[in-house]
Amino acid sequence: MSAIVPAIHPRRAHTRWKPVASAETLILLVVAFIATADNIPFWRAVLLGRDLSSASSWGLAVLTLLLLTSVYYALLASISMRVTLKPVLCAALLIGAVVAHYISRYGVVIDTSMMRNVLQTDAHEAIELVGIDVVVTLLPMAVLPIALVVFTRIAAPRRPPFAFRSMTIAIAAITAVVVAFLGFKDLAPTLRNRPEIRNMVTPANLLVSTARALRQRAGYVTVVREGPATVSRGVAAASERPVLFVFIVGETARAANFSLNGYARDTNPELARLDIINFPHARACGTSTEVSLSCMFSPFGRRSYDEAKILRRESLPQQLARAGIRVVWRDNQSGCKGVCNGLEVHTFDDVNVAGVCTSGHCFDEVLLHGMDALVRERPSDLFVVLHQLGNHGPAYYRRYPSAFGHFEPTCQTDALHRCTQQQIVNAYDNALRYTDHVIARVIAFLEQQRDRYDVAMVYVSDHGESLGERGLYLHGMPYAIAPREQLEVPMLWWMSPEFVRHRNIDVACLRQRARDDVSHDYLFHSITGVLDIETPDRDRAFDLFANCRHE
Repeated sequence: MSAIVPAIHPRRAHTRWKPVASAETLILLVVAFIATADNIPFWRAVLLGRDLSSASSWGLAVLTLLLLTSVYYALLASISMRVTLKPVLCAALLIGAVVAHYISRYGVVIDTSMMRNVLQTDAHEAIELVGIDVVVTLLPMAVLPIALVVFTRIAAPRRPPFAFRSMTIAIAAITAVVVAFLGFKDLAPTLRNRPEIRNMVTPANLLVSTARALRQRAGYVTVVREGPATVSRGVAAASERPVLFVFIVGETARAANFSLNGYARDTNPELARLDIINFPHARACGTSTEVSLSCMFSPFGRRSYDEAKILRRESLPQQLARAGIRVVWRDNQSGCKGVCNGLEVHTFDDVNVAGVCTSGHCFDEVLLHGMDALVRERPSDLFVVLHQLGNHGPAYYRRYPSAFGHFEPTCQTDALHRCTQQQIVNAYDNALRYTDHVIARVIAFLEQQRDRYDVAMVYVSDHGESLGERGLYLHGMPYAIAPREQLEVPMLWWMSPEFVRHRNIDVACLRQRARDDVSHDYLFHSITGVLDIETPDRDRAFDLFANCRHE
């Protein structure tokens, strides 16, 4: 008599080893993981300065964890039906891990300004921020949790699924309200006194900030910039020789590392030999290119900052063009952020200059490519903006030719955490020495045009950079809490003797003025003033030349 062998269902044999959980349990496990593992910088910020042996500190931590978990559960459970459950949970884990990586690695704050800057970043810049370290981080923080979600078998519901899910969402919402009430006395002052903590809550920071950034961008992209009714050249300007004015927009250069400002290292060997007017106490009006570029060319600047007002007003280049000056924007970066809309723009994506362009990108000397032809096309007033790639991080070592590798050893990777702070600073300072060379080359070029033009130049960086101080890297911190390294920028002027003489400039007076605190706010008014542009937007109080010109 043959033995009876129980039949094994093929599906059951395949899934016997898989973990089993209800949909609600899986959601709860995922949100608990995100609230803890993906929010370590947030927890450090919340508990900073607190006595970890105190019951009140632990009480705050528990209440905050319950609040995050409840809110995240209510949100994910609301959009996670049976079909969408695993895709939603996997997406949440991936987003949380990526955001947590960049916050932990660079000390950045994910706010609206940061996301607008990210949305404006071009592909080359974005690629530099994606390295093997991201993959290594994602393995434990995303890949393994996602694999667990994918291979977990969802148990069949024992209760009516819609009613039970609704009940759990209601419980989570009530829990969040109760916890917020219980913890308000302790948590509210922390969030009010340190609002940046709210932008550390992952991944809510990314989703909320991105939504706000897109809404703002949609509101501004179709706006036609308005200008004053009339913009014109002064009467005296008509009898003068043509003007050639070059405005160099630096990128990510900080004042602290300019030897012209007292830095111990010689990062300005060429400029130190030239007759420039250096402003060692200049402050940026933003901590990102996206904010600063619009702000520095605006008549409104940082004072009483109103971004909508800035973006709706004609910029300095646009008003100069209305006054009859030919304006050319030459860009080796990620665009002019609307500042040069409607103007002549030169880019160098398809240019291949020997010794300057390599591996799909060009060093900043490419900005001088074709300048000879530009100034000889027609001898008229010409205002040229050179927008540098400069010291854009984290790949500082890619911003200069090998001949400028003066400080060694350098950080030769985009993953800054793999390098010592000194190696990072060495690469950064080498890039500054190259910027020094580029500025000197621009001045040498202008010297050659003095027989036909009155020539002048201003250089100023858009914002600074953190190089590991207080655990911060790169830039983009909210302005109110940004460190001085991200706000203090180099600014210098150079003017030919003819430019000075024909505008009656008292150079000694201007050198004295250069010792004072200045900012991006002075640029619009100083340039329109010295070029004799009549515009209602000009404010004499912010004109560096106002009291340094002989009548």
